[in-house]
Amino acid sequence: MRMSAEERHRRILEVVERRGSVRVADLGAELGVAPVTARRDVEALAARGLLHRVHGSVSWPHLTNGSQDATPLMRAAAAVDGEGSGPVLGMLVPSATYYFAAVIRGAQAAATAVGARLALGISGYRPPEDATQMNRLMDSGVHGLLLTPSWEPDMPVPEQADRYVELGVPCVLVERRVPAVGTAAGLDRVCSDHMHGAFLAVRHLAALGHRRIALAAHISPTASLVRAGYLAALQALDLGEPLVPIIDTYPLEANPAAMDLAVDRLLEAVREHGVTGVLIHNDVDAIMLVQRLLDRGVQVPADLSVIAYDDEVAALADTPLTAVSPPKYEVGRAAVDLLLRRLAERRAPGMAAAEHPPREHLDLLPRLVIRKSCHAVDDR
Repeated sequence: MRMSAEERHRRILEVVERRGSVRVADLGAELGVAPVTARRDVEALAARGLLHRVHGSVSWPHLTNGSQDATPLMRAAAAVDGEGSGPVLGMLVPSATYYFAAVIRGAQAAATAVGARLALGISGYRPPEDATQMNRLMDSGVHGLLLTPSWEPDMPVPEQADRYVELGVPCVLVERRVPAVGTAAGLDRVCSDHMHGAFLAVRHLAALGHRRIALAAHISPTASLVRAGYLAALQALDLGEPLVPIIDTYPLEANPAAMDLAVDRLLEAVREHGVTGVLIHNDVDAIMLVQRLLDRGVQVPADLSVIAYDDEVAALADTPLTAVSPPKYEVGRAAVDLLLRRLAERRAPGMAAAEHPPREHLDLLPRLVIRKSCHAVDDR
């Protein structure tokens, strides 16, 4: 399947951001497109200021605090102390690996572009550690915070979230949502729209003729939205109620017995309930479940079409897995951009609080990456 221009542009930006500099000819070979297509894409990205092109190569643009390419708000946010030194942005995350590695890379790229510095706090998915890391970041003198707390799978109670409102610095929630009640509902946030991601997966399976579609998912803040999106998609696409209850999965190293149970339940769904398609959150669980199903005689995609959720390692499965790919890198960039705007508004001369722009809840849409783990079936 040919990549769209949007997909090629995204891939080019990822390659250049990772390597720093790359030859245009090498980009074409890596993307599997003609050299003229690669040159045209690079020219389009360079015209938008997203890349710097010179002598047949392309590199990541490095903006200084006084760069004319930075927006006025970005330059205002960069001049924090009046001497040109950029702001320090604290970033609280539950992990620096897997999903959040890409979020951090996006945030780092946006911060570096205006001379800001990113300071990381990692909670290790331990809720008590959130406060410890946040206090450490505040004590170090950060000017603003990007926050991904280690909340329970469902939305936090207002008291858990409201503590972030009175910190005295601008805060942006990243990949976290809060209830509509409570003062924290007015915090800025940037998230992937995981309900939409689940809808993309179910719609793709339905378009291939699958009517019996299951879900296997972790218990986590992300998976709770995937679950809600899956159920909403079944209704919207007139697929009826789930034939089998949602299958709970757990990390193999944390709960081997639960993984065995998930395999048994998915095997039962296929052989006794006629399930022909499944969405599995996350990639690691998807790969493990597919491997164990193969040992039990279930072939992918011949007997079961599989879509993974996260797209971190889905392409590395024996049968490369079609996957929902949240815009992790873009979430990190957008969160920093939003935080920098809030810092700039604070410094804008003569701007009263009532004149500040409204808070923002920004949802970025995942996309579906088609690979080899799904095939069409007769409409049953």
